[in-house]
Amino acid sequence: MSNMMQKRVLIFSFLALPIGLLLLFLIYPTAKLIQYSMTDWNGISRDLHFVGMENYLKAFIMSQVWQSLKNNWLYFIIHALLIPIEILVAVMLNAKMRASEFFRSIILLPYIINGVAVAYIFSYLYNPVNGPINELLTVLGLESWIHNWLSDAKIVNYSLVAISLWRFAGFHIVLFLAGVQSIPHDLYEAATIDGANKMQQIRYIILPGIRRVIEIILFLNIRGALQVFDIPFLVTQGGPGNASSTFTIFTINTAFKFNSYGLASAMAVILMIMIIVFSFIQNLLIREKGDKSS
Repeated sequence: MSNMMQKRVLIFSFLALPIGLLLLFLIYPTAKLIQYSMTDWNGISRDLHFVGMENYLKAFIMSQVWQSLKNNWLYFIIHALLIPIEILVAVMLNAKMRASEFFRSIILLPYIINGVAVAYIFSYLYNPVNGPINELLTVLGLESWIHNWLSDAKIVNYSLVAISLWRFAGFHIVLFLAGVQSIPHDLYEAATIDGANKMQQIRYIILPGIRRVIEIILFLNIRGALQVFDIPFLVTQGGPGNASSTFTIFTINTAFKFNSYGLASAMAVILMIMIIVFSFIQNLLIREKGDKSS
C-alpha cells in the first residue's frame, strides 16, 4: 500500500467515527422529526397516517402558538436592550478600578447555578405572602408597588424575564470583557494622544473591535429566546393559564399532555427554521453594516 493510500485510510478512519455520530444523533433524528411532522402520530399507536402540511397549517392558525411566540420575543427584546449596559459594565471591569477583580470573579456565578435552583430561589423571592421583595417594598413604604409577581398575567412575563436577565447577563458581560481585552492597547494610547474621551473610545475603538462578540451575543439571544423553557416551566408552569407559556413549553405540552406528536414535531421543525432564518438575517445585517463602516 502506497503512502498516499495509507494517509487516506488514516484520515478516513479518524473521520468515520465523528461522521457516524453526526449521522446517528443529528441527521437521522432530524429526518425522523420531519417525517413525524407530516403524520397524525399520537406517540403511542404504531399506526400513523400521512397528512402532508396539515400540522404546519394548524400550528400557524393556533392562537396559543402566537401568544407563546409573543412571550418568547419579549425575552429577546429586553435582553437586546440590555446589551449596551452589559458592554459598559465590561468596559468598567476592564479598567483599573477598585474591586474589579472581585466583581470579575463573581459575575459569572448566576450562570453557573443550576436552573432548578434558580427557579426555586426566585419562587421564594416572588412569594406574595412572605417573599423578600414584597417585604422590602413594605419596609420602604412602597406598598403600591406590591404585586402578585407570578400570578398576575400582566406582569408575570416581566418577572420571568428579570430572572433570565439575572442568570445570563453575567455570561454576556464575560464574553464582552474578553472581546474588550483582545483589543490592542496601542489603539487606546493613540486615541488618548489624539484627545478622544472615554465615550469616543467606546464608539470608535471598542464597538468595532467587539463586533464579532456582539454578533455572537445576538445569536445566543435569538436562540435562547426562542428555546426558553426551564425558567417559565419551573416557576409558573406557563401560568397563570397560558399567560407565560413559551413556544417550547407549548410544544412539549402538545406532545406529552395532548398526545399530538405529529403537531408537536411540526412545531419543533418551525422552531428550527425560525432560528436558522433569524440567525441568517442577523448575520446579513451585521456584515452589511460592517462592510459599510469599513
